[in-house]
Amino acid sequence: MPCEGIPEVARLRSIMIKTYSELIQYPTFEERYGYLRIGGAVGAATFGSSRYLNQSFYTSKLWRDTRNYVILRDDGCDLGIPERQINDRILIHHINPITEEDILDLTDLLLDPEFLICTSRDTHGAIHFGDESMLPQLPIVRTRNDTSPWLLNSRRN
Repeated sequence: MPCEGIPEVARLRSIMIKTYSELIQYPTFEERYGYLRIGGAVGAATFGSSRYLNQSFYTSKLWRDTRNYVILRDDGCDLGIPERQINDRILIHHINPITEEDILDLTDLLLDPEFLICTSRDTHGAIHFGDESMLPQLPIVRTRNDTSPWLLNSRRN
């Protein structure tokens, strides 16, 4: 049996690992969101009574250095899309959900930039708990006379 000695959870997790390299193959913001979407439940416990581990990790120098690297790599853009510059606080999203064991063992999923991406707060919330309606929308580019469609039609005739 090829998986003998490997816990079932670890085996399944290794099959489902998502990466930055795969993510950037998707050209649009919507496709990248679809790749990352988790669809969890609002209010679902993530670390329960071990939440202190999570908070301790996110204040460490190791995390801050990694976070800065990812922000530079993605140029501070939402899901790494150049047209999606983040004007608020930049969040770094773990492409694969992390566990208490990941923090205790400092696994690659925590700090390897291959498993991290920049997101805005709204995008991060949509990945974890929402749907497309929560995603930030780009402003509509206005052009001359676009508020008067009848003028455009009369000029064509």
